[in-house]
Amino acid sequence: MARLADYFIVVGYDHEKPGSGAGLGKIIQRFPQKDWDDTPFPQGIELFCQPSGWQLSRERKQPTFFVVVLTDIDSDRHYCSCLTFYEAEINLQGTKKEEIEGEVEVTGLIQPAEVFAPKSLVLVSRLDYPEIFRACLGLIYTVYVDSLNVSLESLIANLCACLVPAAGGCQKLFSLGAGDRQLIQTPLHDSLPVTGTSVALLFQQLGIQNVLSLFCAVLTENKVLFHSASFQRLSDACRALESLMFPLKYSYPYIPILPAQLLEVLSSPTPFIIGVHSVFKTDIHELLDVIIADLDGGTIKIPECIHLSSLPEPLLHQTQAALSLILHPDLEVADHAFPPPRTALSHSKMLDKEVRAVFLRLFAQLFQGYRSCLQLIRIHAEPVIHFHKTAFLGQRGLVENDFLTKVLNGMAFAGFVSERGPPYRSCDLFDELVAFEVERIKVEENNPLKMIKHVRELAEQLFKNENPNPHMAFQKVPRPTEGSHLRVHILPFPKINETRVQELMQENLAKNQNAPPASRVEKKCVVPAGPPVVSIMDKVTTVFNSAQRLEVVRNCISFIFENKTLETEKTLPAALRALKGKAARQCLTDELGLHVQQNRAILDHQQFDYIIRMMNCTLQDCSSLEEYNIAASLLPLTSAFYRKLAPGVSQFAYTCVQDHPIWTNQQFWETTFYNAVQEQVRSLYLSAKEDNHPPHLKQKDRLPDDQYQEKTAMDLAAEQLRLWPTLSKSTQQELVQREESIVFSQAIHFANLMVNLLVPLDTSKNKLLRTSAPGDWESGSNSIVTNSIAGSVAESYDTESGFEDSENNDIANSVVRFITRFIDKVCTESGVTQDHIKSLHCMIPGIVAMHIETLEAVHRESRRLPPIQKPKILRPALLPGEEIVCEGLRVLLDPDGREEATGGLLGGPQLLPAEGALFLTTYRILFRGTPHDQLVGEQTVMRSFPIASITKEKKITIQNQLQQNMQEGLQVTSASFQLIKVAFDEEVSPEVVEIFKKQLMKFRYPQSIFTTFAFAAGQTTPQIILPKQKEKNTSFRTFSKTIVKGAKRAGKMTIGRQYLLKKRTGTIVEERVNRPGWNEEDDISVSDESELPTSTTLKASEKSTMEQLVEKACFRDYQRLGLGTISGSSSRSKPEYFRITASNRMYSLCRSYPGLLVVPQAVQDSSLPRVARCYRHNRLPVVCWKNSRSGTLLLRSGGFHGKGVVGLFKTSQNSPQAAPTSSLESSSSIEQEKYLQAILSAVSVHQKLRGNNTLTVRPALALPPGVWASLRSSTRLISSPTSFIDVGARLAGKDHSTSYSNSAYLQSQLLKRQPALYIFGEKSQLRSFKLEFALNCEFVPVEFHDIRQVKTSFKKLMRACVPSTIPTDSEVTFLKALGDSEWFPQLHRVMQLAVVVSEVLENGSSVLVCLEEGWDITAQVTSLVQLLSDPFYRTLEGFRMLVEKEWLSFGHKFSQRSSLTLSCQGSGFTPVFLQFLDCVHQVHNQYPTEFEFNLYYLKFLAFHYVSNRFKTFLLDSDYERLEHGTLFDDKGDKHAKKGICIWECIDRMHKRSPIFFNYLYSPVEIEALKPNVNVSSLKKWDYYIEETLSTGPSYDWMMLTSKQFPSEDAEVAGDAGPQSQRRTVWPCYDDVSCTQPDALTSLLSEIERLEHKLNQTPEKWQQLWERVAVELKEEPGADRPQRHPSGSPGSVSTHLPSYQKRPVLQLPDGGAGPGAEQNASIPPSNGVDRRAATLYSQYTSRNDENRSFEGTLYKRGALLKGWKPRWFVLDVTKHQLRYYDSGEDTSCKGHIDLAEVEMVIPAGPSMGAPKHTSDKAFFDLKTSKRVYNFCAQDGQSAQQWMDRIQSCISDA
Repeated sequence: MARLADYFIVVGYDHEKPGSGAGLGKIIQRFPQKDWDDTPFPQGIELFCQPSGWQLSRERKQPTFFVVVLTDIDSDRHYCSCLTFYEAEINLQGTKKEEIEGEVEVTGLIQPAEVFAPKSLVLVSRLDYPEIFRACLGLIYTVYVDSLNVSLESLIANLCACLVPAAGGCQKLFSLGAGDRQLIQTPLHDSLPVTGTSVALLFQQLGIQNVLSLFCAVLTENKVLFHSASFQRLSDACRALESLMFPLKYSYPYIPILPAQLLEVLSSPTPFIIGVHSVFKTDIHELLDVIIADLDGGTIKIPECIHLSSLPEPLLHQTQAALSLILHPDLEVADHAFPPPRTALSHSKMLDKEVRAVFLRLFAQLFQGYRSCLQLIRIHAEPVIHFHKTAFLGQRGLVENDFLTKVLNGMAFAGFVSERGPPYRSCDLFDELVAFEVERIKVEENNPLKMIKHVRELAEQLFKNENPNPHMAFQKVPRPTEGSHLRVHILPFPKINETRVQELMQENLAKNQNAPPASRVEKKCVVPAGPPVVSIMDKVTTVFNSAQRLEVVRNCISFIFENKTLETEKTLPAALRALKGKAARQCLTDELGLHVQQNRAILDHQQFDYIIRMMNCTLQDCSSLEEYNIAASLLPLTSAFYRKLAPGVSQFAYTCVQDHPIWTNQQFWETTFYNAVQEQVRSLYLSAKEDNHPPHLKQKDRLPDDQYQEKTAMDLAAEQLRLWPTLSKSTQQELVQREESIVFSQAIHFANLMVNLLVPLDTSKNKLLRTSAPGDWESGSNSIVTNSIAGSVAESYDTESGFEDSENNDIANSVVRFITRFIDKVCTESGVTQDHIKSLHCMIPGIVAMHIETLEAVHRESRRLPPIQKPKILRPALLPGEEIVCEGLRVLLDPDGREEATGGLLGGPQLLPAEGALFLTTYRILFRGTPHDQLVGEQTVMRSFPIASITKEKKITIQNQLQQNMQEGLQVTSASFQLIKVAFDEEVSPEVVEIFKKQLMKFRYPQSIFTTFAFAAGQTTPQIILPKQKEKNTSFRTFSKTIVKGAKRAGKMTIGRQYLLKKRTGTIVEERVNRPGWNEEDDISVSDESELPTSTTLKASEKSTMEQLVEKACFRDYQRLGLGTISGSSSRSKPEYFRITASNRMYSLCRSYPGLLVVPQAVQDSSLPRVARCYRHNRLPVVCWKNSRSGTLLLRSGGFHGKGVVGLFKTSQNSPQAAPTSSLESSSSIEQEKYLQAILSAVSVHQKLRGNNTLTVRPALALPPGVWASLRSSTRLISSPTSFIDVGARLAGKDHSTSYSNSAYLQSQLLKRQPALYIFGEKSQLRSFKLEFALNCEFVPVEFHDIRQVKTSFKKLMRACVPSTIPTDSEVTFLKALGDSEWFPQLHRVMQLAVVVSEVLENGSSVLVCLEEGWDITAQVTSLVQLLSDPFYRTLEGFRMLVEKEWLSFGHKFSQRSSLTLSCQGSGFTPVFLQFLDCVHQVHNQYPTEFEFNLYYLKFLAFHYVSNRFKTFLLDSDYERLEHGTLFDDKGDKHAKKGICIWECIDRMHKRSPIFFNYLYSPVEIEALKPNVNVSSLKKWDYYIEETLSTGPSYDWMMLTSKQFPSEDAEVAGDAGPQSQRRTVWPCYDDVSCTQPDALTSLLSEIERLEHKLNQTPEKWQQLWERVAVELKEEPGADRPQRHPSGSPGSVSTHLPSYQKRPVLQLPDGGAGPGAEQNASIPPSNGVDRRAATLYSQYTSRNDENRSFEGTLYKRGALLKGWKPRWFVLDVTKHQLRYYDSGEDTSCKGHIDLAEVEMVIPAGPSMGAPKHTSDKAFFDLKTSKRVYNFCAQDGQSAQQWMDRIQSCISDA
């Protein structure tokens, strides 16, 4: 029984010390006056009676009631119910009423009271019955206020002496003796909270989402503060929130009503639940980490700094749904057309329980299976239980979930474990729910009706708990009469006679003591364990054929123990891969355990090494959280396996697996320790039980024994706890001792194990001393592992740790400290006696010291082991002139993000990872080695790329796949779309790596171009040769010098002045280009030297320049196009409108232009410099190509300088130099106009000359109206004068008045007023473009991508094509990454622009392209236009000329864009030229017959323009090349270092073999090509993703071999007979074009080989090819397949496989008879994508007989079907007649078995046969099943077929 009330207190207003501010309260009386022994009197009760402070009032207020909760020092709660009323203040002393605002006493009369003081009646109890207390206090107040005839003394005495039964559902009727009857109902279970309606009310106030947030906040230990204007509401809300936490208990400060004086409690650091009256809202606004809930406003405010973890899905969603169903039942049917009559909510008491039921279910799901993770450490005298958090989280699949992690680490959960852990105690609703109902809950997830049913069942139980007896006895409590508190004359609350109360209480207590105690014994029972933990999600974990994986691991282990080294080597990589899975790791520990039991723990060195590797692999994947059990089961094995190093010295496995973070994880050791103890305790009681068994049972079958086996420690403990009270004292004592000694012995055992794993083999390294962040010491390479054999420990990673000279005692100390900490914790937790703990402490240092001593010998011996056999380092073959700079560093080539060669999903051999060495030569960085996978065989793997093409190089840390540890690595990316990712071997020291990187950088950015490989090749020492040292050929040198001087002089005048002015005014318009050999001072000093002589007489030194210039590609091309002659020659027969000027021969006019330029005849050389000034970098408009059909011209220039520049000159009058320049400048803009005018007139005259008829006849300008708009890509039209808008609109296909959808009309409009010249320029230049002369000229604003976009796009393209790692996000596929790179839209832009320009040119208007600086996009567009329009540039010679002219001479900055030199090191890689080549590749794809060169040629250029192998693409302009002396090949000088020219090299190779030749070349297009430029038509270029691992990129080797790379083994095999022709071709390993050359190439090389055999000088392949083509033209051949109706070689060759497609499989084709020659030229190509897996050459060569006869026959289908041509092959070997769709097809459509053929006979023509066939061409084939009808080309071939088939049948 318990007291209903502990204390009754009367608290009143304290008049004595009304401070300056609020008043204070004081305790007037308290009963009983002495404290009870068991319950001290609560302190500070007067604060809590008036939480908002003691204040006098002006009016009588209603009495109020609320309950305050106080918590005492033992964390017991006291419920203080306060009833407060106001009584008149009788101011007898006449004190000033300061408290009342400014009230002044007027008279001395006693007036009716104006001031009222509060008084509180307080009842303090440890029981929580708020309604009973309300009634009791109310009764006392009623007696006082209504002056009832009952003594207050007796009421109070009765109240204090009333006893209440304990919980258990009893009722008690009692009365205080004032005509009242009251009933107390105790709840059934003490543990279940009682809530009344408070939970329902809380949800009503805040809503579902907010309450869930508060719920999560409380569980994750955040601070929660409630506001309300009602005190009762505050205590209800706090009660509700706390009850939702059940079964957890809230253990932090819980203050439902916080008084004003104590507000600073809110800044306490601990979590809390506190309620504060809304009045104080404003005083507490600066709380940063408190979640504030406003009950009246229904809002919660979560500060930004708090990350609130929410419930794990799917629980969160389910909980929300369930709450919604209960609280808003009509939400479900709100949309129904015929809603049911309104679904009534349950009454609020029931609703309250339903909401709680939902939360109860939630906890049951959260903690499902928690009992299976309890570890029982002690049973007697008190159970000690530990919860295995990591196992629980791991098995729930919630390791990452921070919500559950925080809950499990919280105080509430610790309380939960200690309270609910013991297996034998009283159980409640939660225990049953979590054990038995979770499955049901899971099943009902998606069935709302069943779920609601279950919730209602639970709610019923909760409701019954609070109201166990539904028939409540009648209760009555008198209430005060209405309005009694407003009466005027009420006497104050009387003073109560204390002695009287005391006497009455004594009497009552004496009476009650005689009454029988109604307490009940708690029913204890065994707690149901419930099912084990399962994952919260039903996600099917991706188990990759796990059974197979386990098999692999088992096999590997058995191979190791059977000493089958080769098998082990083969299976080990697979086994290590399998160990990524949990099951496989478990399997490994089980298998090894079995081998230990079989006494096979002593291993030889090789076995030891394998076992260690597998252990390391297993441990390395143990996450710090989840899998303690795997590491735990490996623990005993580490000290079981060992090998003998020397007599008496054994090395145990633990010395080699120490490098894992798990061993320094204290939690791991604790958990493992507790597990071990639990096992021991279990076996202790199990054996005890068996001993107690009667013997007869023992002899019986072992059944009962099995049952014991299954008993868990918990079951045994429950049994023991049940028996405990019945045992004698001595037995109890004995059990306690036994258990204690078990824990103690385990502690000793674990101390030993920890010493083993924590003391390192090499005591100079200590990992505990390092910052034990796991990442830190994972990164060190695990040298011990290999040293278990390799022994080079000295080269270990301690240099980084900084502890290399730490003394041994340091290690000893730190290990001792770690272990002591552990021992202290576990032993005190598990109740080991202090003496035992002390003895352990004394023992540990000794163990450590001994262990260190034994390890020294082991370490010494392990160093002596022979080093492990590593693969031999293979030296690579070098190119001529290439030398090795850094000898090979032993590395492992790691697979990167590409799947080829890794043997992954794509199949094929696993070439990577490969072991080998990384070399640095003067030209390349290259790897050469052998695949690590034993199964791949003898292949070598090469991966290399030129140093000059490196775009990124970074240090990385790689997970070494072979040794299972982390290693230093290097990752280098190259612009040739290649990536080398290597991990350095242990033997490679960091210093060596640094040297390697320094050398790499040195060669990446050479000092001058003469140190690049193009020049340095072949020099013994790559000396730096500057131009100055080459004085041998004086004439050449002097002339070079004069040119440079002249250019400098010019620079002083033109360029210098421009820079100067810009500098002064601060608007720098263009980048300042600082070139080598230019002096800055020179640039700035503006001296007006005389202008260049404009005379046409040339000085002698310049003559030689002219001779050289005339030989340049530019001039040759001008002459080919007939673009005028060099000015000054008077012998012109007919008037020329353009001339070739030599005014730039000294590069003084424009430094980035060629020496000879084509300008209008009318313009004088003298005015050119002034014109040039108006364009960026002086790049004035010059003609670069002429369309020979329409006579239109293509011009190019840099962008205009903005108007701004001209303005500058005009405004800078005050500056000293301004006077002369201003006139000059204004004249120059006039010159610009004149120049454009001259171009215009020349252009239009030029076109008129071509005859008007061309204008009238010429095809309409067939541009779709959208093109212009899309070119402009923005609809904003130009905001300058109207004529422009008109032009823009007209170009965009719009007109002011109407919009024409009719394109024909638009074209005629365009033709009517088609200008002679279109200027394609940037939008920004519109304003500077003058309109006065724009009568016949039109400006087309173009938007294009700038250099920055090209750069970023290229980076993304590289990332897509050569990813460094496999993307973690499976969404990011290769094609998606390719699309994201924006590369294709840029190609589309350039090509679209080029197509439009070429159309305009075809249609009789000339075009000037002036975009950006005029050397990037401009070059791309002009060269593409020429390529599309002029067939000459599609030949090998023409393409060379195009590149030399448009890219090299017109100054594309090759060095800068490829960042080849030091100066442009930071600018990054911008492959403008590569983009152009890709555009050419796109056109080539669409017009394969129009190009003389194949795609390999483009790849060759793409590779070498960044490789620095050739001098051609070095430097940025002709002027720079001249300055360095590389522009002209000086014929006189034999010794000068000249470098190799790529074009000469290509010529030589082309003469030697058809490697660059396109067999499909048969040009027929007369007009310009019009490729489809939509992004969808663009194909990815295989240059980006191709790779040849056998030799490295073929572009380097192709130029060396005399023959076209024949493979030697094939040569040998040729004589050995046909069967050896089978070869395996790996797509990413072999160079397919060499191993499987297409038919023509192989025929040509075959012919060459035979000619060699016959000792003839081989005929050049080109002549041979031309002869064949001509023969084909002349005689179409008798038995030619009819598929080529015309006999032109063009149409024949259209069907040839284009060499550049480089199909993975080329099938050399066989044939006999007259068609052989042709058949040979039409081999079937098979379009298998290069990624296809292993491919075999399925068919052998044509000398073989299995294709004895083939050709096209028409075959008649079954009845009523038509005739179809099919390609038939008669196969004698297989004895069948196969047919294919076409000759190229490889998959057979069907076959006729010759064994079934009865006869073959000629037949007559039948219906629907092919036309024009002779009657003799038909024949029938009769088989036993049906008759086949055939039709051949003609009678002769029909006869041939019949003979062949006949002979086959008769042979058979």
